[in-house]
Amino acid sequence: METKKRKTVSKFPSPGAKGRQSLKKEGKMRRREEKTEGSLSERIILAAISEFSRSGLKFTMDDVAQNMGISKKTLYTCFDSKEDMLMAIVDYCFRDIKRSEQEILLDPDMDIVDKIKSIIVVLPERYKNIGLSALYSLKDKEPGVYRRLEEHLKTDWDATITLLESGMAQGRIKKISIPLLKAMIESSIAGFFSGNVLGEAGLTYEEGLEQLIDIVMDGIVTEPGGK
Repeated sequence: METKKRKTVSKFPSPGAKGRQSLKKEGKMRRREEKTEGSLSERIILAAISEFSRSGLKFTMDDVAQNMGISKKTLYTCFDSKEDMLMAIVDYCFRDIKRSEQEILLDPDMDIVDKIKSIIVVLPERYKNIGLSALYSLKDKEPGVYRRLEEHLKTDWDATITLLESGMAQGRIKKISIPLLKAMIESSIAGFFSGNVLGEAGLTYEEGLEQLIDIVMDGIVTEPGGK
């Protein structure tokens, strides 16, 4: 008597085409992070940030290679294209921001309100004064990189939400809808990157962020006497 083979059915559903694509993307990001720290890739990223500071998005792979004194061929052993390099810069920048957020969270000398203000506008020292307001051209010139930037802006809120909840529990800030506040700030920052708002206002990215948080936290009404 012929024995039929029992079909093995996994209790975990297949991720499907979209799921596989998402897993592939996450895996690529993890591999990039693992190979970046203290490596040639990290030195290339830092050189690219320096070139961005000098030329904005007009910088080229040749510029980065010349900055480092290496061949362009060596750059391509780490990054397939300028777009790939820009993706890595965005991921690297947000990892730095995460570290700075943790420093703010763990600072025993900072007041909860100051922590909230600081964590929303946190920008590690190396990214200050490098002309981030020029990133408004990302949406048209590098849409894939712009989408990556948007993903980070929408998902990197854990530390901020923790502080907001703590501030409300302590009675230091009003009880508000955190999703509404999150949407307001995200939309404002996205506006910085989707149009030349900062350039037209004559503000750097850092100055724009600081004014945004001042308006959110303190409003626009002055005290009697203009204070």
